[in-house]
This record gives sequence, C-alpha cells and structure tokens, in this order.
Amino acid sequence: MAILEVDSLRKEYGGFTAVEGSSFSVERGEVFGVVGPNGAGKTTTLKMLAGLIEPTAGAAAVAGHTPGEPAMQRRLGFLPEESPLYEEMTANGYLEFFADLYDVPAEAARERIDRTLDRLDLEHRDRRLGNMSKGMKRKVAIARALVNDPDVLIFDEPASGLDPLTTNYIIEFTRELSDEGKTIVFSAHNLFHVESVCDRIVIMNDGRIVARGSVDEIRDAHGGTEYRVYATVDAGGDPVAGDPVDDRRDGDAATEFRHVVGDMAAVEAVRETVEGEGGRVTDIQTKTPSLEEIFLEVASDPTGDGDGLASGRSDRRTETDAAERTDEGEPTEDAAEAEP
Repeated sequence: MAILEVDSLRKEYGGFTAVEGSSFSVERGEVFGVVGPNGAGKTTTLKMLAGLIEPTAGAAAVAGHTPGEPAMQRRLGFLPEESPLYEEMTANGYLEFFADLYDVPAEAARERIDRTLDRLDLEHRDRRLGNMSKGMKRKVAIARALVNDPDVLIFDEPASGLDPLTTNYIIEFTRELSDEGKTIVFSAHNLFHVESVCDRIVIMNDGRIVARGSVDEIRDAHGGTEYRVYATVDAGGDPVAGDPVDDRRDGDAATEFRHVVGDMAAVEAVRETVEGEGGRVTDIQTKTPSLEEIFLEVASDPTGDGDGLASGRSDRRTETDAAERTDEGEPTEDAAEAEP
C-alpha cells in the first residue's frame, strides 16, 4: 500500500522548469531512491514533498495529507543535504528543543533521544554543536529527523562529504530503519549506496523522470546481463555459422573469437555451433551493467529516449542557478534551507 503519492508534480521559477510532471508512489516500509546529475530536480522534488517549497502544479500526499499540513508534518522527518544547526546549543538541548516543537512529552522525548543517539554511537552529547565534527553534526541532524517518530523519512544526501566509516554507519542505520518499518525516500550521489539500500529508484534528468523501477528492472531495460562466449575453431573456419561476431582473431592454426549474446539459451546455441565446426568454447563471461553505468548513459541523454547519445543541453540552468536568481523577480529557496 502506497504511503506517499506524487502526481504530476511541477516546479517553475519564472521561465525555468526545475521539475516537470514527476509522478511516482512509495510503498509503506520501502526505501525509495531519487538519483540524477546535479540540477536534475532531485532536491527540488524532495523539498516539495517535505512542504518546504510550494509546487507550481501537481500534488503530493503523505498518508493522505498534503505537504505542509500539521498532520503530515507529524508523520514526516526531513534531512536536508545542508543542515545548519544551532551551534551554541548542545546536542541534547537541540534535540529536546525540536521534540518540544513537535509536542513530544518530555519523558518520551528523553527516552527517544537517548535511544537514537545510542544507536548512532554519538558521544559528547553535552558538547556544543559548534565544537562537533561534521560527522557528529550529521548524526545529530539525523536524530532531529527522527525526534517526532515519523512514518516517512526524506534523506537528501545523508552521507554527503563524510568519511567512509561514518558514511557506512549512516547507510547501515538507514537499512535498520527500513527493517523497522520506516518508509524512506533517499537521495545520494554514491550509486553503490543507492544500489545496496534502495528497493526501487527513479532516475531524474533535466527535471524529468527518465527511468524507474527496481535496480534489476532498470538493468533489464538497459540491456540487462550480457554473456561473452570465447571460442576457437580451426583456422579459416566459420565461427558461428554466419552470425556476426564481436571480435575475431585469425591465427595460423586457429581462429579465436568472442560472441556476445543476451541469455543462456543463446550461449548454448553458440556452443553447439562451435562444436559442430570442430571447435571448442574456451570461456564464458557475464557482464552486468552497474547502476553507475546506466546512470551515465541516462544522464548523457536529456531527451529521455534512452539512447545515451545526446551530449546535454547547454541552455539549461541548474536548480541552484534557478533558486538563486532574483534579478527577474524569481523566488529564492532561502527559506527552504531553514530548520524544518
């Protein structure tokens, strides 16, 4: 059952379209990835879901509530990519302050804060935030997103700029939250983390969704696993009964070749043909495209037709460019960077 619904969501800044008609749904307990190059529309989409900026058109709902509604805010936790903290406060004081904003009873808040900081392995909780490392501050920001015990979490680049140890800790913590039934919308540039933690993803480019599904479904849509059959036949022999081969080397005693096919049935057909020619298969290798390879293919194709040949539109401004423009009266996103 979908807990988050997005229908034709659109955001414009003057004549610039940052997000163009995005639609998707997220199931309860799912980790849902939103990936794409810089300026693709990811952060704008997440901020609209969190109720921090108003869409130009379209709609979104969390458990039936519109972003920005008090009832929705109680069910949602948001972790922005840049999360400025009140650096004069301690970690404990900061989290207690936000628990009070959410009307969490003091005793329940204290228990929840202690439990979350224990799980995040955060020490020095009475140290001022301004004296904490970047990794420690990020853990405090994650704890803030959890202080109201939300059903849905939106994590925008949760491990951005952190050391590998802290990054892995946060990724594992994200998995644990999912196992406990939290629904997580997750954006990250590290596609290995996206691939390892997300149940389904959308890939955005130029403000539009250009691919969607599980990682395996997206792989299948972009060629899937290929099988590379290496074989030898007598010199001058016909390696695959007239089929074109992908690589061929003619030697004095034998002809070596490589043939690329799409499934095991085709592998067996090649084997039978080679053996019928008196040759033998010397090796079979598989090649499965990584999410990063698919991402690079899609990101180089702003037309969205998936051929990966286009070089990109030079006239498109990035999300940041659009958000910061004020000379033509376009709104800024400064308010969206404030504490939720």
